[in-house]
Amino acid sequence: MTQPGNFFSGDYLDRRAEQRSEEQWLASAEADPATCYIAMQGTTALMDGAGAAASIAFLQADDPRVAAVAPQRRVLLGWFRGVRCVLLEFDTAQTPADWLAGYPQQHFAELRPLACNLDPEVAGLLAYARALTIWRSNHQHCGRCGHHTFATRAGHARRCSACQHESFPRIDPAIIVLVHNQGRALLGRQPGWPPGRYSTIAGFVEPGESLEDAVRREVREETGIIVRAVHYHSSQPWPFPQALMLGFIAEGEDGEPQLHDQELEDARWFTREQVLAGQILLPPAESISRRLVEHWLHSS
Repeated sequence: MTQPGNFFSGDYLDRRAEQRSEEQWLASAEADPATCYIAMQGTTALMDGAGAAASIAFLQADDPRVAAVAPQRRVLLGWFRGVRCVLLEFDTAQTPADWLAGYPQQHFAELRPLACNLDPEVAGLLAYARALTIWRSNHQHCGRCGHHTFATRAGHARRCSACQHESFPRIDPAIIVLVHNQGRALLGRQPGWPPGRYSTIAGFVEPGESLEDAVRREVREETGIIVRAVHYHSSQPWPFPQALMLGFIAEGEDGEPQLHDQELEDARWFTREQVLAGQILLPPAESISRRLVEHWLHSS
């Protein structure tokens, strides 16, 4: 049986990548009265409503803010729920109030604290837009010669104005692993987390390294525990800022965790009974870390 996807993932969008090569993509979008627009300013998204009732603000073509955004700040995201959807990158040189004047129900907000209250498909769309916006902002200049770049392929690539080198969005692969041994799970906590919170072990994959090797290295570096069998579980796009979390379940050798690289302030083995009794605060429900813990809790 196919297992459900992690939060921020799923078939929520028809990307239609072939449309990105159409030179007239923007004219087609503007000519289509059904086209909807979502807006980002920096890493914040334009939202309607507040608190648990907040949702993404979908703008229509007659909204004057749409026309105020330059073509180079527009990105074709795809078709969301059957409707063409375009990302608008509001100018960060202006204050949020400049874009909100006359729209008292709207505000800009970061995705992370809102995610658990959003419809999963809407959260996925915002995660996609956030990751793209960050990549585009970080690649205003060519990594090869340093000259200014401009948007191509409906906003999904940037070409150097001098050497013509073309760059595409990149993601940062990271492993995240639930290590278990004799009915216990190895969990750690980072400085700055809420009191009592523990999570699975995670770290970025290094060049020339397989995913399985990254699992073994990260667990050894952070806790001193040696990992044997490594099994893939699932993956999750994680737009903070633009990672792809690759989840694993692994068997660890017995031994007391020893902190080595100062990434963690504590690491311990926890039994199912301790976790179920609420002795620790688990990761947020929308994270793949929480899903790995839940998988272990309910496995035989």
